Amino acid sequence: MAENKIPYKIYLDEKEIPSQWYNVRADMKNKPAPLLNPGTLQPMKAEELYPVFCEELVAQELNDTDAYIDIPEEIQNFYKMYRPSPLIRAYFLEKALDTPAKIYYKFEGNNTSGSHKLNSAIAQAYYAKKQGLKGVTTETGAGQWGTALSMACSYFGLDCKVFMVKVSYEQKPFRREVMRTYGASVTPSPS
Repeated sequence: MAENKIPYKIYLDEKEIPSQWYNVRADMKNKPAPLLNPGTLQPMKAEELYPVFCEELVAQELNDTDAYIDIPEEIQNFYKMYRPSPLIRAYFLEKALDTPAKIYYKFEGNNTSGSHKLNSAIAQAYYAKKQGLKGVTTETGAGQWGTALSMACSYFGLDCKVFMVKVSYEQKPFRREVMRTYGASVTPSPS
């Protein structure tokens, strides 16, 4: 059967790593509802988001017109440490579902954070550093986001404070210690 000639894993070359992020909002006919200020219930202005997000990230979040946003070269170079990750054909799932569909999934577990979250964390840390911030504070549930952000902050020399869900803090000491290995302070929440 010719279909069996499709490999289980498809790898891209580093040259094929995207140099731009795709902004789906630009192509949406019906734009998403605006973020609302919880105090006034009015659409939030960019300056209202600055205390929480870097200015560049606010601009990207509110961008409804540009379909593509250039990925800074420093972020692209960081991505090359663990990307491209393989695209995997799910033959056994296709068989179990008895479907003619061809099902693929992306494996993102080949980086320290164990998930896709590092793709976003490195960009957030990059823009924080570029804006002149000295560090970032975040929350994490089971620890993947905290691990990703602590790794990104370590790379850019930023302080990282992580508040981790207390039950995960106690049940997942490995995740907690990986964050600390990257220099993050990790506090159980509630504490």
